[in-house]
Amino acid sequence: MSVPQPIPYQGSKRAIARDIIAQFPPNVIRLVEPFAGSGAVSLAAAHDGKANRFLLNDINEPLIQLWDRIINDPEELAAEYRELWEAQIGREKEFYNLVRQQFNKNHAPGLFLYLLARCVKASIRYNPAGEFNQSPDNRRKGASPEEMKTRIKEASFLLRGKSELHSVDYRDLLASVSSQDVVYLDPPYQGVSEARDKRYIKPVPFSSFVEALEDLNGRGVPFIVSYDGQTGNKIHGRELPDHLRLVRLEIRAGRSSQATLLGKSDETVESLYLSNALVNGLKQITLPIVTASYQGSLFASQP
Repeated sequence: MSVPQPIPYQGSKRAIARDIIAQFPPNVIRLVEPFAGSGAVSLAAAHDGKANRFLLNDINEPLIQLWDRIINDPEELAAEYRELWEAQIGREKEFYNLVRQQFNKNHAPGLFLYLLARCVKASIRYNPAGEFNQSPDNRRKGASPEEMKTRIKEASFLLRGKSELHSVDYRDLLASVSSQDVVYLDPPYQGVSEARDKRYIKPVPFSSFVEALEDLNGRGVPFIVSYDGQTGNKIHGRELPDHLRLVRLEIRAGRSSQATLLGKSDETVESLYLSNALVNGLKQITLPIVTASYQGSLFASQP
């Protein structure tokens, strides 16, 4: 089967997940995602046998509650989605608004899944009061119940019995990891968590994030970071500083969805940073190296 993606999510690394896990060292005991989101990297790693266990964390607690239902209660969640999907027929916009109103009261995972499947560009937005306020995409009804059921059940098959779930600040989570883990960090692009209608519940300041990476380096924890990038001539965020001694790679992620909507052909290029401790466990790097502030000597043969 292909890698399932039960949670529609703007910014998901689904399209480049295999490029990312190709940089993993062999025999990863546990993959840790402090900013799990759609879990695309964990799902790809589970599918391809690149890690044995998984820790998914996100400060967005309803999202982690949804992951719990996907992994541990797939049949009932799929049934809830079907009920909502069928109830919307003929009154899609009105029904979406009613579901959104109810979700903002109870944060029920089934309602959240329906909203993510129907909202504009699969993009979450929160108003200053912390309420989900993204509008519906009135051109589509969301994935069919059968398709969603398949995605949910396949994701559950890959992660059930191998995963733990948390909803804590990423710094608290990182304090518990060790050199036996591989950590994949995919925080929101700089700036998107500070706007009036936020895409992320809690901001991730640049300086604090750099300090967290310094701590991982100091403890010898292998990690990979997706952090900045470029779409056409637009730069997304600052590069991570040289003193972290990271190897920076580039992944060509194809034409952005926003560019497609605007009739443009701008390509998105994402940066991927590998830590010193991770590079030490690799035999080769499979993507183009842009910069290497690595203090040791990179292995002799590179593609």
